[in-house]
Parts: sequence; C-alpha cells; structure tokens
Amino acid sequence: MSGYRFHLHHVSLLVSDTQRALDFYCGILGMAQTERPELPFPGAWLQIAEHQQIHLLELPSPDPVEGRPAHGGRDRHFALVVPDLEVIHRALEAAGWPYSPSKSGRRALFCRDPDGNAVEFFEKGVVAGTETLFD
Repeated sequence: MSGYRFHLHHVSLLVSDTQRALDFYCGILGMAQTERPELPFPGAWLQIAEHQQIHLLELPSPDPVEGRPAHGGRDRHFALVVPDLEVIHRALEAAGWPYSPSKSGRRALFCRDPDGNAVEFFEKGVVAGTETLFD
C-alpha cells in the first residue's frame, strides 16, 4: 500500500442528457440526488455514501460510445460495493437493462449507463476489507 492515504470523494461522468442519466442512476439504481453548486453547464450530483458522490456532467464527451468492449470489465469503469448484489440484479432485470456477470466468477456484475459509462457492482465481502461495510 502507498505511504499516502486516500478516500475517494467522487467520480465524474460525462453524460449527454442529465435527465436520462438520472432516470438510470436514481430511477433504476435508487441513488439520491444531492445539492450541486451553480455551474455553467447542466448536470447533477448523486450522494452514494457519506462523503462519496457521483457527479454527472452534461458536457460533450471525447469518447465514442460505439466500439467499446461489450463487457464493462474490459473497459475503464468504476466499481460500487453493494450490500446485496441480488437487489441490483433484480432492478436491472425489471428495467430490461443489459448487464453481464463478472468474467472472474466472483459475485459481481457490470452494466453501462445510457452514455456507455461502465459500472461494476460487487457484493460486500467479495473483496477483502469490504465484509463489514453497511453493518
């Protein structure tokens, strides 16, 4: 481990339509929108845990959506630990949202948001040190 200590505060994602992104992150995944300062472009901030956020920035993206790997684990992505992977699985299924299981065989799955950003979800305890999260 590094001699430095870090805590991830937020991940920023470029989106083409803030409301469409909110329909996914809040509507399907159940995340909560939080306060956002006045900025010169549209977007939204989502609170996912204490001092941890996802910032949605409605700005032009230099990244293509087409031609990306079908499985998000083979592309840049961010990972979220969840207390029960089945809850996410059911939410994606109910929405008809495409996803794929982890190729490693561990209890995790990947999907892409409406703008092609890859998201990994893995259940607490799958990775050492996450066993007591959410307790």
